[in-house]
Amino acid sequence: MPADSAALRHALADEIAAGNPTLDPSWRDAVAAVPRELFVDDAFFRHVGTGWTPVRRAESGDAEWLEMVYTDSTWVTQVDGRDVADVDGPITGSPTSSATLPSLVVRTAQVADLQPGQRVLEVGTGTGYSTAVLCHRLGAENVVSIEYDAGLAATAATHLRAAGYTPTLAVGDGLRGCGEHADYDAVTATCSVRSIPPHWFWQLNDGGSITTTICGWMQVAGLIRLVLDDEGTAHGRFTADTITYMLARPHERPPSPLFFKIDGDTTPARVDPALLEQWEARFVAQLSAPSAELMETSSGVILRDVATGSQAWTEAKGAGWVVHQHGPLRLWDQVENGLARWQQAGAAGLCEFGMTATPDAQTVWIGSPQGPSWQLPV
Repeated sequence: MPADSAALRHALADEIAAGNPTLDPSWRDAVAAVPRELFVDDAFFRHVGTGWTPVRRAESGDAEWLEMVYTDSTWVTQVDGRDVADVDGPITGSPTSSATLPSLVVRTAQVADLQPGQRVLEVGTGTGYSTAVLCHRLGAENVVSIEYDAGLAATAATHLRAAGYTPTLAVGDGLRGCGEHADYDAVTATCSVRSIPPHWFWQLNDGGSITTTICGWMQVAGLIRLVLDDEGTAHGRFTADTITYMLARPHERPPSPLFFKIDGDTTPARVDPALLEQWEARFVAQLSAPSAELMETSSGVILRDVATGSQAWTEAKGAGWVVHQHGPLRLWDQVENGLARWQQAGAAGLCEFGMTATPDAQTVWIGSPQGPSWQLPV
């Protein structure tokens, strides 16, 4: 191992701690202790233009490589299921695995309020880096990690052994938890979900917690820790963090056909589409039209419902905007109504949103459960 990697780890740990003064020093120590270069291997993807270009250690040299590894960045290691080691040149597609930026790894762990001695299920092993961070803090004997992709799981196991950590590893659909090693004091996810999977509730000890990002097909998310009460209902509030993880593969939107605009019914838009550039506004839009995806164009926005094919698209007209809507769902109306309720609630920030959840019904609300609310697609 190069001699300067330890110094780079400590510098990264100090940078993360300085950027988050509330961070528990034990998580800072975990970043300083875990050799991230062991989890990135010798290549990753860099986003260039509209595609992904492999960056290789052999081409950049050890010194530059380690400098990149120890920046607080997410390095993509797989695109559309294709591992970087199997790619010769630039490709297009969506990331399906990555080495998550270390500050997000420890931020999520901090929100989860994980403590030594607790038994934790991590959903999404990925490269194994976040698993190693958990092992350092909690003890490997208390960490169970499950990965959907068998190839990634095998690589992560190699990484973890090389780093000296021996958690319990499993391969399978993490949305079903990991029943053979249950029960758990906490479930944490390094992937986003559209709603909390029932198995996560069922595999928790009394008073256990779930920490995840709630996301959807408009690609905005809220980080939340939910705590299970005596009656089996989980409660929690979102943090102010505007972050997200990749959606769990079973929760990804299905492939869509090419989009063609249909004029449909044309009406004035009550909301400037530019409002949807705000994280909270788009979060509300996603709650209001949970099976729709959003695309931005130079002339406005497009909403397309994955389930029904309904569409809505905006265009400037005079000093304002008009919207064209087609299909069984009035997507723009749904979004406008949701945004109106949000604005009536003071254009609440993410930390004013909360959630009440059971395996059968999950509600996101503003202020309190009695405030404006939306049902998640369970």
